[in-house]
Amino acid sequence: MKQRVITAIVLLLVAIPICIFSGTIAFPIVWAVLGAVGVWELLGCMGTRKNLLISVPLYFLALAAPFVVRYTLDAQLVASLSSVMPYRTVRSYDALLVVLGIYVLYLLGVWVFSYQKDQNVDMNKMLASVLVSLYIISATSSIVLIRDSLGGEYYWYFIFIGAWVTDTFAYFTGMLFGKHKLISAVSPKKTVECAIGGTEFCIILFIVYGAIVNNFTQHDISLVLLAFAGFLSAIVSMIGDLSMSVIKRTYGIKDYGKIFPGHGGVLDRFDSILAVAVVLALFLAW
Repeated sequence: MKQRVITAIVLLLVAIPICIFSGTIAFPIVWAVLGAVGVWELLGCMGTRKNLLISVPLYFLALAAPFVVRYTLDAQLVASLSSVMPYRTVRSYDALLVVLGIYVLYLLGVWVFSYQKDQNVDMNKMLASVLVSLYIISATSSIVLIRDSLGGEYYWYFIFIGAWVTDTFAYFTGMLFGKHKLISAVSPKKTVECAIGGTEFCIILFIVYGAIVNNFTQHDISLVLLAFAGFLSAIVSMIGDLSMSVIKRTYGIKDYGKIFPGHGGVLDRFDSILAVAVVLALFLAW
């Protein structure tokens, strides 16, 4: 526990300058690195890391995606759109969609040309590795996307409120009131009560933070919509956590890595954040 607390304090101290300089190139650099490390951890877990034809392009995509989101900005497109529209969403995801299609075609080519060799590519394992890796890449780039949308300097904190508030209050609620197991085969300690408690506090904190933003900035966020976003974030936060646990159990590992002492790897620490980021990016666009 002591090691976990020390690591958490260090992470908080590192996070402060990242928040302050989120409008600079440092922000996509951080998420590019975390995304690449997360993909590296996942491929190691699934046993596909040594297949360089699969892993190297994924590392490149993880490193490139946050920069694509931030810096593919078309001046003419911006001029044609309303000032209330998160214009970066359109241009960036158009580019990423094309890259994704090309990459899938590349993977099919790898499968075709390795089909007759002695060491064939395990298509099921390859597809699983790629699918989850693309989820990780989409999530880290979604964080940059939300930050760069209109009002994003305030909105991107909802990602961490959704993930960490749900996790923290689910833990304490489960410890105090937990009786009924949620999905014991995946996570024996999680209960229905902890899920309810985490969801309730997430909704409350979304509303509180939204009210603060409304009072101290020029933005006017609907608190009703924020309540729904809080509910949605809490649900997907738990799904993100449990899904990464399922992968670990399937491949027989305890932690994805050791980059954060006492916490594990990037995927151990940011599993919920990844899930909340992709859903809130969609929610914001809507």
